[in-house]
Amino acid sequence: MKLLSTALASLSLMATTVVHAERASGASAASPGDVRSVAPALERYAQDVLLGDVWKRPGLSARDRGVVTVAALIARNQTAEMAAYFNRALDSGVKPAELSEIITHLAFYSGWGNAMAAVAVAKNVYAERKIGADQLPPASPELLPLDKAAEAQRAARVEQDVGPLSPGVVQYTGDVLFKDLWLRPALAPRDRSLVTVTALIASGQVAQIPYHLNRAMDNGLTKPEVSEMLAHLAFYVGWPNVFTAIPVVKGVVEKRPA
Repeated sequence: MKLLSTALASLSLMATTVVHAERASGASAASPGDVRSVAPALERYAQDVLLGDVWKRPGLSARDRGVVTVAALIARNQTAEMAAYFNRALDSGVKPAELSEIITHLAFYSGWGNAMAAVAVAKNVYAERKIGADQLPPASPELLPLDKAAEAQRAARVEQDVGPLSPGVVQYTGDVLFKDLWLRPALAPRDRSLVTVTALIASGQVAQIPYHLNRAMDNGLTKPEVSEMLAHLAFYVGWPNVFTAIPVVKGVVEKRPA
């Protein structure tokens, strides 16, 4: 009975959080006409450069650009443009289950509140597109195999660096993130890495980039794709965040095998 009460309370809290996030996400993306009426040059850059050039560059697929863009918007809690780019990502080949997993993944890498705000927007997008539960990943799927050697190495490093200060962080990093979240099959490891690196750049968390970028490239992200990811993100997270990340990214890429 106590467990049931706890579960019901948890569900009630989650529902309340989504309602608040939905109300907070009332802003909608400005139309080209709206932008033109305020900032004509911005509308020109959007149409001619961003949509007319950046999204058409060959170094990164339209699907991957969709993944990077929605991850950046969620990481920065920029709800006004989420609906438009969630739709663009889905139109570009991102599956509903993958978008669901991106939101879930970023709850851990950008914060619960950011993920809940994204849920409030995605709920309406899914309803409009008639995306049902049958297209979403199960809450507890059969997980991908764990690379035990790599996990042991990661766990030992975290235990050494973090354990003396916060055993709880060590516990949840291992049990929840790397033995559960990262093994969920609805989003490929390469794409989880792409989402994570995007979120780190978007939020200026450069210290975490070397581990996760190396992991991304181990998972199949190529050097040309990394290059295009940076060019794409300059428009969505700002030049300063990208320039801050570039020396760290360069250090990782230069040490990788040719």
